[in-house]
Amino acid sequence: MGKYILKRVLISIPVLFLISIGAFVLVHLTPGDPADMYISPDMTAAQVEMTRAALGLDRPLFIQYVDWMANFLTGNMGFSFADRQPVLDIISQRLGPTLLLMSISLIVAYATAIPLGIIAALHKNSKLDRAIIGWTFFNVSFPPFFLGLALIYIFAVELDLLPTGGMEVLGMENDGIDLAEHLVLPVIVMASQFSANMIRYVRASVLEVLGQNYIRTALAKGLKWRQILRFHVLRNSLIPIVTVIGTDLPKVIGGAVITEQIFQWPGIGSLTVAAINSRDYPVLMAIVILSAIAVLIANLTVDIAYAAIDPRIKYSK
Repeated sequence: MGKYILKRVLISIPVLFLISIGAFVLVHLTPGDPADMYISPDMTAAQVEMTRAALGLDRPLFIQYVDWMANFLTGNMGFSFADRQPVLDIISQRLGPTLLLMSISLIVAYATAIPLGIIAALHKNSKLDRAIIGWTFFNVSFPPFFLGLALIYIFAVELDLLPTGGMEVLGMENDGIDLAEHLVLPVIVMASQFSANMIRYVRASVLEVLGQNYIRTALAKGLKWRQILRFHVLRNSLIPIVTVIGTDLPKVIGGAVITEQIFQWPGIGSLTVAAINSRDYPVLMAIVILSAIAVLIANLTVDIAYAAIDPRIKYSK
């Protein structure tokens, strides 16, 4: 296992390198110029060139990438074009709110989706099964931005029970109840997105396991359903479920752009939109690289989890 992990880490290095090249080129090929954010109509051509030089945009793209990579290897992500603060400081300020929102959303989603998926599978083709599947299709087809606006209108505007957005009220920064109230609506939106797909995967996985011969053998031996469900069905259904969880984990870094924008949540998602609007290349590059690292770590974690769940999976070679 140790050799396998080392091999995967070594393979990740050139992958990250290629991702950084592609992201750097694409970011710099987007329409517009970051210098436009600092240029006033009455500036002369010389002043415009001085602004571009101050931002390091007057050099060839290859040289800019080499400088960025050299700084990145030393742990320096550069400075934001928008506010001239270190990029790592900006990311660290926004990462906490995103981790809080996404972690709670994932916990709520999985805590509801896994039991519902199992119940739907155990009651296949029943009214309960159809109701659960119908609810999942409703969630999948319902746009998150529309759901978010609908929840704001109902619970914040009409009923005045919850805040419309943000993370805290001014003067109540350390109030846990206030933070919980601000979390309710965005968590509902995010959890509904994650749970809809998870329910379908859990249901399909459990149905596949229930059709195996060893389940019929266990029933013939007189084992109780609780024992069969715990020791046979759940364990053998975990691999597809872990795969879905692995695809959700990278979203913790990327954040929920739409949800954070709707609820004005000060996380990575809203930072990404702000960086795109201001053409803040250093911040965009940092977000892309952190997201890529999160994907690689999630994939490696899923592979390790496979071996822990299923003893037949070996990574010794």
